[in-house]
Amino acid sequence: MSDIFQEVDEEVRRDKALAFWKKHQNLIIGVFALIILGTAGYRFYENRKIAAEQTAGAAFQQALALDHDGKGAEAQAALAALAASAPRGYQTLARLTGAAVEAKTDPKGALAVYDALAADRSIGPLFQDAAKLRAALLRLDQGDVAAAKPALEALAAPTGAYRHTAHLALGVIALQSGDYAEAGRQLDLVVADPEAPAAEKRSAESLFGLVAANRPAK
Repeated sequence: MSDIFQEVDEEVRRDKALAFWKKHQNLIIGVFALIILGTAGYRFYENRKIAAEQTAGAAFQQALALDHDGKGAEAQAALAALAASAPRGYQTLARLTGAAVEAKTDPKGALAVYDALAADRSIGPLFQDAAKLRAALLRLDQGDVAAAKPALEALAAPTGAYRHTAHLALGVIALQSGDYAEAGRQLDLVVADPEAPAAEKRSAESLFGLVAANRPAK
């Protein structure tokens, strides 16, 4: 008897499933079609995105090679093209690098680009700070210590991503002004920082020699 009831129960379930399918088959097919199309579209988008990034990366390397070969105008043109049409990250890199190339012949124009990037919140704080640092160092090269120093002091905050370079630059400013105590303090902040890159620690240690040589004996 139990077998008969089981068969009847299975027949009832099949009838209900068939009735459900007949009633909702168009909706079910539509949902599955959307899932398949969505997955295919996402994969297509990802593939296009990867391809665009690879193309932009190759073009960026070519622009760097042009600059390395002394073809500044061609490098700037290539970087300007990337800044106009590359994926977002490469656009910002191209603008930063283009300003660095421009700085060799037109420091004022390069500073305008750096300042615009520093004010552009859409590129993110790390790129903004990179632009601020580049601008401060360029102003320092131009002898505008009064404009460079406050920017470097802001970048030298304890959590700043570029604090080590900022401390080094502030140490150099202090050395040039004859403030050897301040120079030693700034350089020590680099040497004592466990997160400081090895190259910047070596630079700070080398500058300590100038501090020791020029500091008045007690």
